[in-house]
Amino acid sequence: MKAAQIQTLHPIAGKTNKKIALDKYETIRDQLILILQTSEPTHTELMEHLYQRVKDSFVGGVQWYGETVKLDLEARGIIERIGAKPERYRLKKG
Repeated sequence: MKAAQIQTLHPIAGKTNKKIALDKYETIRDQLILILQTSEPTHTELMEHLYQRVKDSFVGGVQWYGETVKLDLEARGIIERIGAKPERYRLKKG
């Protein structure tokens, strides 16, 4: 039986993001949210923090999944980019 999948969203209208395994999506999503609860990292810092947290237990390309899920969370209005230079990310205030 095939693992449950989720169609991820893309923040740019008209662009389609990837369909990925739900368990991998949830793992990466949860870690990104935990990172963003305590910091406003640059893209590079965010991906490095993510890699350090999951590298020993995650099967697959951490950076690739990280980027895919980050875009999805942006499209869903959960995280946002801050227009600083360099750009930073944070949880969107609800």
